[in-house]
Amino acid sequence: MNFGENIIGFSGSGCGTDVIRSVDPTTGNQSGDFFVATQAEVDQAGQKASEAFQVYRKKTGLEKARFLEAIADEIIAIGDELIIVCSRESGLPGGRITGERGRTTGQLRMFAALLKEGSWLGARIETADPGRLPLPKPDIRSMQIALGPVVVFGASNFPLAFSVAGGDTSSALAAGCSVIVKAHPAHPETSWLIGRAIQKAAKSTDMPDGVFSLLFGDGPVLGGQLVQQPEVKAIAFTGSFAAGKAIFDLAARRPIPIPVYAEMGSTNPVFILPEALKHQADHLAKGFSASVTLGVGQFCTNPGLLIYEDDESAVVFLDHLASEFSQTSGGVMLTSNIYDAYTRGVESRTGLHGVELFTRGAATDHKNTAEPMLFKISGETFEAQPELAEEVFGPTSVAVEAKSKEELLNIARGLSGNLTATVHGTPVDLEEYKLLLEILEQKVGRILINGYPTGVEVCSAMVHGGPYPATTDSRSTSVGTAAIERFTRPVCYQNMPDALLPEALKDANPLHIWRLINGSQSKEII
Repeated sequence: MNFGENIIGFSGSGCGTDVIRSVDPTTGNQSGDFFVATQAEVDQAGQKASEAFQVYRKKTGLEKARFLEAIADEIIAIGDELIIVCSRESGLPGGRITGERGRTTGQLRMFAALLKEGSWLGARIETADPGRLPLPKPDIRSMQIALGPVVVFGASNFPLAFSVAGGDTSSALAAGCSVIVKAHPAHPETSWLIGRAIQKAAKSTDMPDGVFSLLFGDGPVLGGQLVQQPEVKAIAFTGSFAAGKAIFDLAARRPIPIPVYAEMGSTNPVFILPEALKHQADHLAKGFSASVTLGVGQFCTNPGLLIYEDDESAVVFLDHLASEFSQTSGGVMLTSNIYDAYTRGVESRTGLHGVELFTRGAATDHKNTAEPMLFKISGETFEAQPELAEEVFGPTSVAVEAKSKEELLNIARGLSGNLTATVHGTPVDLEEYKLLLEILEQKVGRILINGYPTGVEVCSAMVHGGPYPATTDSRSTSVGTAAIERFTRPVCYQNMPDALLPEALKDANPLHIWRLINGSQSKEII
């Protein structure tokens, strides 16, 4: 296949006349032509994904694991070219991209290990009891199976770890689903390199043609075409609230609605309790300033709210915070559109009643470079203007000064859904503010104590999700091994002959996995 073509299964395709180009956000320089997918190509990808699913869903856990491991190997084999291209398209430093490549391959190997272990299938067995009175008990067994073809929307802020071979693709392939990825227009060449790596891995491990496709195009147009593909059974998305909500609504209007797992942004409030504020002012000011401006604030877990109580300790803390934040510096944002949205967001806050521009970071004149901004308001202002709780994507935050403990708790009660909430406190604080923790566990997917939300550990226990509007389904996570559950559904087999049962449910337990047998976890043969 040729550079710039859409990847449709094992083939390349460039039937259209429209193209998108790779743009360096630092200079504005453009390079490379990538063919925008036509409706016919979208239909072809959907049909291939549907046909491939019927083969791929029957692959063993070991076979799928080898496929995921081969993808990781192929990504590493791209070498320095991937780092150079990705850094150029995103404006992110090479060190950050190298680390993200490690996270991406690590995710793939994590899901491969999950498949080899096998217990994720959730096998449940209730053996028959013909002598039970008043009615005999049938033999009933259940397990998770793959949903079907999945569409993944690549994210702008993680061009590797939340993109073509990122967590959504990894978990969907692990579940046994074929995948169609819509490449993010901010990094088409990076996407193409990764797409080719997946294509090579699929061929080398004898996966079916169509198990993976990669399409280029405009977000609303191509995205809408993919969501409405009748073969598609689920959507995974990371991006803005407006785009995620549009995808969710479109999927709900299909003749057969499908689930949309959309992560749509979050302000990730940070609460500092009185004793911590009194004894750790300098430390907290440094940590918070660094977290807000890390990666030019372009993390979905960026702390966009800081909430504390107004007292003598707060005065000292604010002095430290003003000093630390003023020493931060901006950086090039991922795209000119993201920079423009950031500029509009901070300007809109400046014009609101009761909002003070408390301090700002160092300014630069480079193209698409964001200037860090920290605003300050009272708790009363915050409660009167709920729009201040909305995310502004970039290196900015709002410090909210509560008059009392009760006002702080009321602020927490009024929060909408978020990915994370952070609480800084001493043991005495945490005991005294237990109610705050109880409120927050109903508002977020992850509660942090004495830390900062930027930086998401990829592990089996991680929850990267939260109540609406942070996500469209608070029961799910897009990071960690539990992410696989988004792309499966349970099937029950009643009085099925052993020879016809899936391997995970057979009496002999040929997979040697943990199963729930008559209410107890066991690896035993029945």
